Formats: sequence, C-alpha cells, structure tokens
Amino acid sequence: MSKDLYPIGEVPPLGVVPPTMYACTVRAERYGEPKDSLQIEVVPVPSIGDDEVLVYVMAAGINYNNVWASLGVPVDVIRARQNDGENLDFHIGGSDASGIVYQVGKNVQWPRVGDEVVLHCGSWDDNCPKVKAGIDPMYSPTYRIWGYERNWGSFAQFTRVQAKQCLPRPQHLSWEAAASYMLVGATAYRMLFGFPPNVVQEGQPVLVWGGAGGLGSLAIQICRAVGAIPVAVVSDQSKYEYCIELGAKGCVNRNDYSHWGMLPHWTDKEKFDVWLKEARRFGSAIRNVLGSSEAPAIVVEHPGENTIPSSIFVCATGGMVVTCAGTTGYNGTVDVRYLWMRQKRFQGSHFANYEQAKSLNDMVIAGRVDPCLSRTFQFSELPQAHQLMYENAHPHGNMAVLVGAPDRGMGRRIPVPKP
Repeated sequence: MSKDLYPIGEVPPLGVVPPTMYACTVRAERYGEPKDSLQIEVVPVPSIGDDEVLVYVMAAGINYNNVWASLGVPVDVIRARQNDGENLDFHIGGSDASGIVYQVGKNVQWPRVGDEVVLHCGSWDDNCPKVKAGIDPMYSPTYRIWGYERNWGSFAQFTRVQAKQCLPRPQHLSWEAAASYMLVGATAYRMLFGFPPNVVQEGQPVLVWGGAGGLGSLAIQICRAVGAIPVAVVSDQSKYEYCIELGAKGCVNRNDYSHWGMLPHWTDKEKFDVWLKEARRFGSAIRNVLGSSEAPAIVVEHPGENTIPSSIFVCATGGMVVTCAGTTGYNGTVDVRYLWMRQKRFQGSHFANYEQAKSLNDMVIAGRVDPCLSRTFQFSELPQAHQLMYENAHPHGNMAVLVGAPDRGMGRRIPVPKP
C-alpha cells in the first residue's frame, strides 16, 4: 500500500507517486542568509506535462544558484514567477540531480520509468520560433534555468523536468557524485567550446579563475582532456596541489596582487600606472607558470567586477575572455583599447544547450572528467551546505546532498588527468 508521505531515504516502489513530499524551500518572508532562508517542509508532489518527466531524486548538487535564491537577489525568483502567472508562494531550488524516473508524459520517448538519469538545468519551449528556426535554444526568450528561474528543483524527493533535461547516469559514480557535476561542468564546456573560432585547442594556454572551485575544477580537466594547458588562479597556496592533481600546469595566487576591482580612470595617470604595474606583474606570473612568452588564448571568468580588467589585459591578442557570473560584483570595467587594438573578445556565457551538456556527460562517462565531489551532506544539512558556500568556506571541488540515496561514505577522488 502506498503512503501519502515517505520519509527521507525511504524509496517508494517504482512508479508509485505519493501526493506529498519533503522539500527544502525558500519563501519571500525568509529571504536572507541560507541558514535562515532554507527550511524543510511538506509540499505537494508536482504533476507533469506531456513532454515532462517526474524523477525521484536520489541526490542533488549544491551550487550558487540557491544562495542567490535564498537571498532574493539579484532576482526575486518567487515574484518573478508570480509575475509570469505562477501562483506558488515558495521556491524549491536545486539545479543538479541524479535520480530514477517515476513518471513520463505521453509524448516522451526517452527516458522511461525506471531509467537512472542525471539532470541538466537548461529548459526551453521547443515551439519557440527561434528554436524551430534552428537557433541555439540558449538565445530563446523561453530559456530558463530549472531550480532557479523554474520551480520544482532537486531539493525535494520528486522533481519535475523536461524530458530533454535527462541524460544517462554514469554507472561508475555514486548517486551523490553523479549529482554534483552537471551545472558547473556543462557551463565550463560551453565557455571552452561554445564560441568559435575561440574554442579550446591542443597546446593553448587557458587561464582558469577559481581553479579549486566547482567550475574551475571541471574547466581544468576539460582543458587537459583536449591537450590544452590550464593555469589556475586561486586564493591561497593550499589549493595549488589540488589544481595540479587535476591537470593544471601551475597556479597563481591572486592574494599576491593588489590591483583588483574597477579600473582607475585613464585620465588619473598616477592611479592608472599603479594598476598597470600590478597587472603586468600578474601577467608575468602567468607566463612564468607556462614557461613561455605566450598569453592565455582563453580566460575562464566568473568573479566579474574585481577581475575583468586584469583578465582582458592578460588575454592573448585575438583571444577571448568568457564570463558566466559576477560573484564579486557586476560593474566590470573595460579598457576598450585592448579590445580594439588587440582584437580581443569579451564574451558572456550562461550554462549550456543540450548538445553541450551531453558532450560533458559523455566525457564523465568515459572517465575523462571526474566530478570532484568533496563533501556530501544529509538532506537536513542543506541550509548548512549553502551557508558554507555563501561564506566562501566550502571545500574544494563540488558538494552534494543525499535525498533518496543511502550514505555510502564516498570520499573525495582526484583522477589522473587523461590527454
């Protein structure tokens, strides 16, 4: 006999969907630090549409999306969806997951009930005129990030996703490891391959900001898998060994420099010359790691305000600075002389399309990229996990939370980089 509500960790019989579930929610009246904003409560299990699937969540990945959702900035995700017609007054975050398919819509060919899947967070309407015209769905006005812009994310026993968000689960990984890599990995993949002719190539230097973080650890491995030469920027020397084990040529400690932040105005010669001296010293450190006079052909950016001026400065002539976030702020100032005179490219990037997510997943299945799972939390510890990320006190690599999966006690595993 089915139950109305299953305890966390008790897996319902395959295909049995109760009316209610446990979920870790955000509500507008609690916006603030994750430790206060995130709370576990009982909510209805969502129903699915014709092109959707319902997945029983075995584990979920932790990423910065739900820190932003908890704070209510830069977007009030609840109000934004209510303005679009959604009548729910709570947000269930979580933009990474592994799980088992429990229901499928009538139009779904794959996956089927019982399939083990990992989920990517990109969703869009296939009937959008731009999508039907063959334009990258990333540029569709219907594109939304599940678990952030779309509700019913992975921090619950069941999640509702479009069928095209499902990919095969790598069978050599635990549930928690399989849940931890897709958002940051597919984001890094698009940054490195999504903007021709500036795509990562064998022998090219690539500068990776935050090399010990989730995005950085995946970007380093992707670079090494194709024979590129990644250099990691980190915040302290304790992270050097970790990045080098992943495949970085070497590391640069950003705390050895003092020129971070918005550019001084070019008419203030004294302050600008001080900035320029430090920026040149930073570029010299990168070349010392590379052991050559080459500059990075691609710079993988996400800090934003503090680092964009230096990223553009150290990027090679004809190279690309590609950014996917602004964790230090959004006013990224640019000295346009370097863009036009050196013909550099400053490119924005936002997650990935299906083909890019699949390509990243194929690299994981083949063992060329490791999820770099560093810590696994129990479901009740979700607020703590996000608070650590909010305070920048989280461990290297990626984190996950167990939902339906048992605790296997899986420790951190660093792969031997494969060319």
